[in-house]
Amino acid sequence: MPAASAMLDDFLAFTLAGSRPRADEAQGTCANGARFTWQGDGMLVIEPTNQHAEIRSVLVSAGVHGDETAPIELLSRIIADIAQGRAALACRLLVILGNIDAMRDGGRYRDDDLNRLFSGRHLQLPHSHEAPRAAALEEAATRFFAQASETPGARWHIDMHTAIRASVFERFALLPHTGKPFSRAMFEWLGDARISAVLLHTTKGNTYSHFTAQACGADACTLELGKVRPFGENDLTRFEGADLAVRALLAGTRINAQDDDEATLPRVFTVVDQLTKHSDAFELLLASDVPNFTPLAKGSLLARDGDYQYTVQRDDERIVFPNPTVKPGLRAGLLVVDTTAETLSKLV
Repeated sequence: MPAASAMLDDFLAFTLAGSRPRADEAQGTCANGARFTWQGDGMLVIEPTNQHAEIRSVLVSAGVHGDETAPIELLSRIIADIAQGRAALACRLLVILGNIDAMRDGGRYRDDDLNRLFSGRHLQLPHSHEAPRAAALEEAATRFFAQASETPGARWHIDMHTAIRASVFERFALLPHTGKPFSRAMFEWLGDARISAVLLHTTKGNTYSHFTAQACGADACTLELGKVRPFGENDLTRFEGADLAVRALLAGTRINAQDDDEATLPRVFTVVDQLTKHSDAFELLLASDVPNFTPLAKGSLLARDGDYQYTVQRDDERIVFPNPTVKPGLRAGLLVVDTTAETLSKLV
């Protein structure tokens, strides 16, 4: 099946080209016996031959922001290795390439940030170019997890990104707020992936990982793995930790199974406040190159927007995702504090 082979051997190129398999090539068998099913642009399910009632179901997504290219390239390479039998697969796998039109443009998005349109927010922006894609990605996740085991820890979503700016911690993760305790298995996996810090949200959001956690019951995380660069300009060796950890998750193994002490786990930061851009008069009183997780001086004025001002409230406050160019009404930055000891003591 040459068309199917081309699709799996370079799923990124196949998707960017707008290719579609013929009906008789949309399903098939990989070299290791796993079955694949093309489910639409940038959507692929691969399932091992030996399944059981408690088999893990894993969604791995990349390219929700079209210019965050390194994770997209990594994911396409993982698909090729599974297809050729070079990588093991012991779980149900759904692969998602997110904002394909923005990927083709070399941009982050066209009309609206796709990663702010989930959990139904796309319904509020029916004329946005990204709205139909958000609905399609929600439907794909819902359909995939509807067939998943309900055993705790059997549903995972890894959403891979890269950051716009530098960071005190080059590789970090964000975990959505669900009101449920956080999983030790997730933190151990993040440690395996060489994630240095974890940011905990304290309110519900509209990201893809928030959607899968809330609507699908997945242990979900957003990974920030380095800097934004164009296709073909990434040094993928800098992403080796995440690459190996995703492959181990899909194979049902651990990279460092012997290292389960808390010293190997990431530092943890919890969101305590956020900056919101209310109008185009918004000013962020930071240099444009300030890295994520930069400590702030208590009492300093950080942002203003008409009558609104934000002054740093705490001794150990840090800024993450400062971005004054977002549209009015959206988040222009998160304020976080270190909660490592408290969080790690409560993992389940």
